[in-house]
Amino acid sequence: MSLMTPAVPGLVWAYHFRPGSAPCSRLPLDATRSDLEVSEGFLWLHLNLADSRVNAFLENFPGLSPAAIAALTTHDTHAAVTLDEQLLYGTLIDFQRDFASETRDIGWLHFFVSGKVIITTRLQPLRSIDRVRAALEKNAARYKRPIDVFETIVAEFQRTLISLVMELTEELNQIEDFVYDNAPRDERRRLAPVRRTVVRLHRHLRTVLTLLRRAAAADDDEMPFGFDDVAGRLIGRLEAADHDVYALQERARLLHEEIDSKLSSETNRHLYILSIMTAFMLPPTLVTGFFGMNTSSLPFAEGIGGTAYALALIVFSVAAAWWLLRRAGIL
Repeated sequence: MSLMTPAVPGLVWAYHFRPGSAPCSRLPLDATRSDLEVSEGFLWLHLNLADSRVNAFLENFPGLSPAAIAALTTHDTHAAVTLDEQLLYGTLIDFQRDFASETRDIGWLHFFVSGKVIITTRLQPLRSIDRVRAALEKNAARYKRPIDVFETIVAEFQRTLISLVMELTEELNQIEDFVYDNAPRDERRRLAPVRRTVVRLHRHLRTVLTLLRRAAAADDDEMPFGFDDVAGRLIGRLEAADHDVYALQERARLLHEEIDSKLSSETNRHLYILSIMTAFMLPPTLVTGFFGMNTSSLPFAEGIGGTAYALALIVFSVAAAWWLLRRAGIL
């Protein structure tokens, strides 16, 4: 492996795996390009695309085709899996990670897998890839080939997805308790981000599943050694996760419909009360309107007790309206 300049730009970490002897060793962050010239085992390079020099480094990296370089440096926000002459490259979905916490924001991991190296790149810190590194530090002996690291990355994403599904399920449980409580509450604002997250997860997960199925159906001479078995296991994992995400999506949809139904019922109840009040107030309004016409010969205009008689008419009109509403079955 011949590399041109000594620096490794954007290096987040690099591991040298030696199956059969020492499991693996982590290269220092100030590793030079000559440190990447290995005669046995394979390398895992993880690079940060925020460093603008990464593109030039990859262009001079042996074994990378132009399509693979484009896949590693793209800023497209959609999944992709490509097999080409026993090389595997593309883009996978992941979740971004802040310095202090894990987020639900979607991130993108770009990868390249050959028989001697696996290269991963990203723009923001990602949750699953960091967990893979932590697992590797504990037990590196099980990684015999670069495709094994790739399988672990996708499997760790599936585990992260399951943990996120459990978090979202707990949130839906709390929203559901309020929705089915006697006191009406509008939980749409709280439910909206949950639905948005679940819908995006389901869409991207279905895309990854479709791409893996298509890759698993490719010709054998296009596949890296062992990819067929790896793809079968990963498809099974992701299908189980997709089933949970779809069930969560349906539950969120039904909760949204239930909230809309309760709010509509509450609105209809208020309109009913307002209509009843209007029906009761209409007869007194007619009485007061009649006596306020300022025309001649109005009843009770002369003599004593006219106001009392008018009030009695108002009370009688309200009672008559109540009797008519009860007789019509409205009350």
